[in-house]
Amino acid sequence: MVAVSPWLQGDAPDPARPELAAAVRLSLRALAADAPGRTVEVRVPPFAAVQCVEGPRHTRGTPPNVVETDPRTWLELATGRLDWTTAVADGRVSASGTRADLSHWLPLVRL
Repeated sequence: MVAVSPWLQGDAPDPARPELAAAVRLSLRALAADAPGRTVEVRVPPFAAVQCVEGPRHTRGTPPNVVETDPRTWLELATGRLDWTTAVADGRVSASGTRADLSHWLPLVRL
């Protein structure tokens, strides 16, 4: 996360793809550890997706609770630079399903 922090602040050019991928994957693993379960699928294409949040387990097809966003938006949410309500209202996050609100678990870290 530290490697992409200047970029998130607007003080640096885009990070290298491996650095960006590592930050996304690490933060999604942290979310899955903080909110264990298989009720919500969080997707940050093209880098990773995790299932998290306790509740009814999903096993086949498209999950009923899906969160999807781009890498920058996800990392802004994960680091507290962007709040959940604003991200959803601005259309930067697609959140479908009754359990797809991640505001309780965000931010994951503060840089």
